[in-house]
Amino acid sequence: MRFKNYSFNKKLIIGKKIKKICKDNEVKFIVNDDPWLTQKLDADGCHLGQKDMILEEAKKIIGNKIIGITCHNSIRLAKKAINAGADYLAFGAFYATKTKDTKYKSSTKIINKVKKITNIPIVAIGGINSKNYKNLLLNKADFLAISSYIWNNKKNKPKQAIELLK
Repeated sequence: MRFKNYSFNKKLIIGKKIKKICKDNEVKFIVNDDPWLTQKLDADGCHLGQKDMILEEAKKIIGNKIIGITCHNSIRLAKKAINAGADYLAFGAFYATKTKDTKYKSSTKIINKVKKITNIPIVAIGGINSKNYKNLLLNKADFLAISSYIWNNKKNKPKQAIELLK
């Protein structure tokens, strides 16, 4: 769940609905940036960016839940996250995206390099759609974070967009 400009209370209301949808569909519910909201919603985990709370502090708040760390395109950040105990490493943006401003460009080379140093799952982020997702999976990305292709798709409704990814 990623809502950058909403109040905590609005995120809480929406989060409760999203949590139910996730539970009904047997998928993990990960909250972006906010361990306090993660705890309040009893979400499955939290994703932390490089400017968010450090992993050790987040663990104190949410306990033994999933914590993923943004590593942009950096082996150094990946090693730091591995040493801190991250449950997954997120890299990107792999492709152009309108979801947020991208300062970092990642490539499948980074996935292959990181796979040589850890078994921690890798999440690919940024501009992923039905035409480019297979390349990331073929290059051993474990998960894909897909937002605008699903929610801002001009040709397909969200459910149809997801079906095209199967």
